[in-house]
Amino acid sequence: HNVPPQDVWTAAYLLTTSHPYFPAGTIHVAVVDPGVGTRRRAIAVETQRAFFVAPDNGLLTCILKEEKVHKIVALTEPRYWLPEPSSTFHGRDIFAPVAAHLSRGVPLEEMGTPVQDPVLLDWPYPLKRPDGTIVGHVLHVDRFGNLITNLEEKHISGDVVVEVAGHKIEGLKRTFADVEPGKPLAYIGSTGRLEIAIRQGNAAQTFNVRRGDKILVRG
Repeated sequence: HNVPPQDVWTAAYLLTTSHPYFPAGTIHVAVVDPGVGTRRRAIAVETQRAFFVAPDNGLLTCILKEEKVHKIVALTEPRYWLPEPSSTFHGRDIFAPVAAHLSRGVPLEEMGTPVQDPVLLDWPYPLKRPDGTIVGHVLHVDRFGNLITNLEEKHISGDVVVEVAGHKIEGLKRTFADVEPGKPLAYIGSTGRLEIAIRQGNAAQTFNVRRGDKILVRG
């Protein structure tokens, strides 16, 4: 899955971009859990389309903010876990058994107690300055060094100039072959978000950009 160890942010991003492609009713178990064995809660979430079972550490931030949530439950009922769960492997001993019980029709509310205050990451959302400039951020850098931003196609219209780390890229391209090898391009990627790449190169290294850095779009 290409999630670096303990990287809850990347896990949250990959989950929010992949779950819509699963059938309705899917039970997703997502475990990137640097706090395993501590007092952090284990939770399960029921949305309009699916279930999510995960540690309460912000991994479900985008799900909780962007989906229609029906229920959030802290997994406090040991009868739905494996006996004597390990303090270092809750994925096996708590999360997976809970998902199995959900698949057999056990109601979510039987798994534990309601949660009103799930942990949320400080997820960036686009903003528009008075001069019309749209300010976005790099959400994710993939293994090719492409910069995936939080700006969606709906935020961008007409001829634009995309600025990253002081470098300006004019217009949006359709695909990588629209520019010469080694040249930068901005385009709408497969997740529907603005991306910045270097054809046959690495944009993150070329521009010395990492997750969280600003991206500016001007009309």
